[in-house]
Amino acid sequence: MPRFVFPQIIPEFLVFRQSLTDSEKFKSYLDTLAKFHRYSQRNIDLIYSQNPSASQVAGFKKWQNDFKRSVNKGEKGIRIAAPIIKKLTPEDQKRLDTTEEKAIVGYRYIPVFDISQTSGEPVLSAKDFVKENLADHQNVTSLYNAFKDYLNQQTDLKVSEVPLATLNGAKGYFQPSTNEIVIGGDEPDNALKLKTLYHEYAHSQLHGLKSAFKDRPRAYQETQAEAVAYVAMQNIGVDTSNYSLGYVATWAKDTAVIHSALSEIQQVSNKVIELSDGLTKQLGLQEAQKEPEHDLKKLSVHDLNKSYQSLQQQIQQTTSPQQKAQLKNQLNDVHQEISDRTQKQLKTFAEQNPEIKQPKSELDQSLKR
Repeated sequence: MPRFVFPQIIPEFLVFRQSLTDSEKFKSYLDTLAKFHRYSQRNIDLIYSQNPSASQVAGFKKWQNDFKRSVNKGEKGIRIAAPIIKKLTPEDQKRLDTTEEKAIVGYRYIPVFDISQTSGEPVLSAKDFVKENLADHQNVTSLYNAFKDYLNQQTDLKVSEVPLATLNGAKGYFQPSTNEIVIGGDEPDNALKLKTLYHEYAHSQLHGLKSAFKDRPRAYQETQAEAVAYVAMQNIGVDTSNYSLGYVATWAKDTAVIHSALSEIQQVSNKVIELSDGLTKQLGLQEAQKEPEHDLKKLSVHDLNKSYQSLQQQIQQTTSPQQKAQLKNQLNDVHQEISDRTQKQLKTFAEQNPEIKQPKSELDQSLKR
């Protein structure tokens, strides 16, 4: 196997985890996790340790080319780890018993910059539309019901509702022996009801009978479940800062335990975020970002055709009229770009080959009838 080479750990990275035994700093870290859940845990840790308030990062050229923004003069980059990829020789492939043409052989630090370090055109995220739509409590209820239905229909979990008065002050619970989640169905705060479902789902994933983490101390389990729920709610833009996140001293000031706990939280948070993103799209709450015109013009013919086919497929699969209309608008844009390129190519071909007789226009033909 390739011998992975990791760069020397930067000083900020060595001390930040110990600070997460403080509840407010832990909440700040979870904010970063919600914003950068697609990154590896290592890079989330690196981003947080250098800039806890970072919200969107990209490289110098990516800000310029994809977002039409420029990094402000004098800004210091945030260093994250990027893989070093090596093209494998036939000898390497035989030694590694693989048919892959490339492999990761190490990592290096590269600089990225937060959006707050840049200036230029505004950047809208699909999450902005989700947040705006979920300001309506009816939409929060729709997401709650969709998530509950998904768990009942697509997983081995059973989700049911009972009156809050029967829960002895709790908002809900997870029963490992029956793999059942019970929620207080008459909870008037729709956001709290959704957050409770996320919380109990986290318990089912982290602390069920088959889980490797089922024997964690109760306080540890509650902090983990509440952390996942917090990240999930932050991801959809619903403010839950008025709900207690729990005290995180259960990590017992052990760096290895903190690392394990964060890894477990990230795994389940990523799963919940992916599920929620899919459900908000199905409900028409998430507006897909429209491809900017300059991005379409930069796509290769292959990628342009691939985008066209993908949009056609999405239109056939979606059941939301709102999302279908948005996808059709994107499809029209891609179709127009393909048409423009084709016309341009035909015009160039005609100019370069004047000896080839061109078809007469419909108007000319109609005049001679």
